[in-house]
Formats: sequence, C-alpha cells, structure tokens
Amino acid sequence: MYNKYESNSHILRIVVRGGTNAVRGLKVSASDGISEDAVKMYPCGSGIISVPRGYFFKETSMTGYIATMLSYPFMQRAFLVGALVSLCSALLGVSLVLKRYSMIGDGLSHVGFGALSTAAVFSSSGSAFLRFLGANPLVFTIPVVIIAAFFLLRLSESSRINGDSAIAVISTAAFAFGVMVVSLTTGINTDVFNYMFGSISALVGSYVPIYVIMSLITVALFVLSYNKMFALTFDEDFAKSSGMRVGLYKMLIAFLCAITVVLGMKIIGTMLITALIVLPPLSAMRICRSFRSVVCASAIISVACCTAGITVSYAFSAPAGASIVMVNLLVLALCAIYSKLSSMREKKHIHQGERTAAEGEAL
Repeated sequence: MYNKYESNSHILRIVVRGGTNAVRGLKVSASDGISEDAVKMYPCGSGIISVPRGYFFKETSMTGYIATMLSYPFMQRAFLVGALVSLCSALLGVSLVLKRYSMIGDGLSHVGFGALSTAAVFSSSGSAFLRFLGANPLVFTIPVVIIAAFFLLRLSESSRINGDSAIAVISTAAFAFGVMVVSLTTGINTDVFNYMFGSISALVGSYVPIYVIMSLITVALFVLSYNKMFALTFDEDFAKSSGMRVGLYKMLIAFLCAITVVLGMKIIGTMLITALIVLPPLSAMRICRSFRSVVCASAIISVACCTAGITVSYAFSAPAGASIVMVNLLVLALCAIYSKLSSMREKKHIHQGERTAAEGEAL
C-alpha cells in the first residue's frame, strides 16, 4: 500500500506501509506519462519495492541522492562494516598473495558456508543450546573456521600431500556438506542465500559492535606484528635463523585470515570473499614497489572499491558481493594498464640513454 503526498512542487514522498520490507520517507521525483513497463525497481531496506504506475523514482541531485542513501541505517552499517572488512582483507592479503597462501582463503570461505548451513539447521533443534547457536551463527562459525585455518595451514606445508590439492578437497567437501545439509532440512532460504552471495541489507544492528571489535583487533595484531610479517613473507629461512617463532606467526596469519573471512561473509558472501583478499594486493603490486607501499595502497584500494561497490549495489539493486568484486576487477585492469604504460616509458628512456651514450662514444 502506498500513501502519496506532495512535499513541494518537484519532490514527492512515498510512504510504504506494511510488510517486513517497509521503508518510510523515500523521496521521488514526479514524471507524468511513464508507462507501466518503464516502472523502475528501487532498492530499499531488506528487499525491493516497485514504483506506483505513473511515477519514476530518481533523485533530483547527486547531493540529495547521497543524503538519501546514507539516511538508511542498513546503508550506514554496510559502509562501516564494509570498510573495516575490506581493510582487514587488504592488510592480510598482501602476505597471503606473496606467500602463495591465497587458496587458504578460498578454502576457509567454503568451510564457513558449511558451518553457517549447519548453524541454520540448529535453529529448529529441540535443544536450547543448539537453538542459541542457530540464532547466533557467528558463535558457531568462528571457532570452526579458525580450526579449519590451522588444519589447512598444516596441509599446505605437508610433504605427503600437495597443498593446493588438499585445500581443494577440504573446501569442496565442506561446501558439498553445507549444500546437502541445507537441501535436506530448511532449503536455500534467504539467510543462506545472503551468506553465499552477500547482502548489504542482511547486516543486523546488534552484530555491528562484534564486527567493529573483531576488525579492530585484526588490524591491531597486524600492525603490532608488521616487522615479523615482513620477515616471514620475504625470507622464511632467515626468519628461522634469526630466532623468530615462524610457526607461531604462520598460525597468527591463519587465525586473522579466518576472522576476516567470517566477517566478510555477510557483505561479500562466501563465494566471493577470496576476491576481496586477492584483488586489492594484486592491484597495489602493479603500481608500487616496496612492501610498505603495497600494504598501504592495497588498503586504500580495498576500502575505496568496497565503498564504490556498495554504492553500485544500492543504485542498481545488484548483489553487494558481485558489485564490489566487479569494481575491484576494474581497478585491477586500470592498474595493469598503468603498469604496462610505465614499463614502456621506462624502456623508452633506457633506449634513449643508450643511444645518447653510443653517439657520445662515437664522437
């Protein structure tokens, strides 16, 4: 049901009444003569509402559009949590990519999906404790993913089994288990779908403090152990000979990676969270040379792409995870082009220098 009234000569305000997807106070512009086929679907709240016949929803200015977007609590939560998760992913992603541990993130995302599917089944259990785990899936998922991270780290270093093959077996097994559990019980409901592909409207306000605290802990641990991470990333043998507890810091990387993967499931989704770990560092490596500059550039690129992706998701009713990944891919392509042009320019300068030196010797 729509209750329409004019707020001025150009702007209309549509109040949606009833239903769990109700959003109040959405501003729209009046435009007569719009056919029913031209009705625009506009993203609101946790679902989608359609414009009544005869009206086309759009903002009158960029400032008004941004103000309206930021006026929704679910968008505020999405930008806050998205920025924190993307920051954690970028910081850890540099070491993971350079150490060739990026497949561990993919394996953990699949394990996380299996754990979340199991937690969804617990919500209908007769046990009060299991119902608690079902109502609070992070309480069950975080320990499971952390244990899996340590296990995958050991497998990746095992000489008996190829690391990538072992991770592929574990990740596919966990994902298949999650699909079977969901299919035989609750089915692919909205919560499970949101965890698979991400949703900016799925963030519950009560979870935001947990996301903020865990993200800040992850960033603080990375900053405090930055020098150790640097040594471990580039020369593990030297780190061992210098007395550094390499195994401990590898476990720390696995632990922080597990936390980051779980935190990113709501916005990015289990199917796409690995891209948030891998793509920003790859983009930064195309334009930076030192480890510190790559880490800083990766963090900036990741947060900027996440913000842009969430905005695209809001504007076009697209999945948040896919939107963020597509923006990251665009930035990676631009960075690759910039790197190629810079390389060609450097080669040209080198050739010119060699030619000048040769001409000088001839004279």
